[in-house]
Amino acid sequence: MIEMFEYDFMQRAFLAGIIISIISTVAGSFVVLKRYSLLADTLAHVSLVGVAIAILFDNSPVYMAIIVSVIAAWMIEYLRSYHKIYSDSILAIFLSGSLALSVIIISVANEFNSSLFAYLFGSILAVSSEDLILISIVGVFLLAIFIIFFRSFFFIAFDEEAAQTSGVLVKWLNFLLVTLVAIIIALSIRIVGTLLIGALMVIPVISALRFKKGFFDTVLIAIAISLISVISGLSLSYYYSLPSGATIVAVVLGMFIASMLINRRG
Repeated sequence: MIEMFEYDFMQRAFLAGIIISIISTVAGSFVVLKRYSLLADTLAHVSLVGVAIAILFDNSPVYMAIIVSVIAAWMIEYLRSYHKIYSDSILAIFLSGSLALSVIIISVANEFNSSLFAYLFGSILAVSSEDLILISIVGVFLLAIFIIFFRSFFFIAFDEEAAQTSGVLVKWLNFLLVTLVAIIIALSIRIVGTLLIGALMVIPVISALRFKKGFFDTVLIAIAISLISVISGLSLSYYYSLPSGATIVAVVLGMFIASMLINRRG
């Protein structure tokens, strides 16, 4: 197993995967608690629009995905908070609309190729040194924000109305949370892919909830599940020439099934 770390691309993939698994799981813990899980899938599809635009104009897919995802996250939260439109309705509109738009842009660019496939499903070959530096710097920064606002995020996720009456800046924190989620998803497209990152953000948390621990312990269990899934998935991807994103998600699904079997009475 150690032999695969002789390659620079595997070192970059593992380091990026570990960072992404930690920050995506922390973010996913609050998203799941808010019953807002579809947000991850929606923003993942939106990030594909950013990738398509970048391909069309020959720009950086990751940076463009971040810009487009953050703007979409703000629009979604604005419609939810200020126009009182049901969350699932807003997310359905953005999910289907962004997928249609990305297909149109990619068709115009005539770029239905293996490079696009890597962004859809992830590839261990896709992580460059520049990507790793970006993921490391932004990942540490995002994790610091989650630590600073941990209690506040938990409060608004657990009971938004109570937080509002207590004087908590609920709308501001909601905008901050969706912004963080959008950035994490855009950063993750190299390893997991736009169509699968939602699963990595949500399933470990759902699996950890089966153990019926306190919220902080649940987050730690979810991180452990995510790390095991990413490390195992990348290893299997290397040895069997499988798409990294699909393999990681397959492992995390196996972890979910295992958590169900371990906690049958839950």
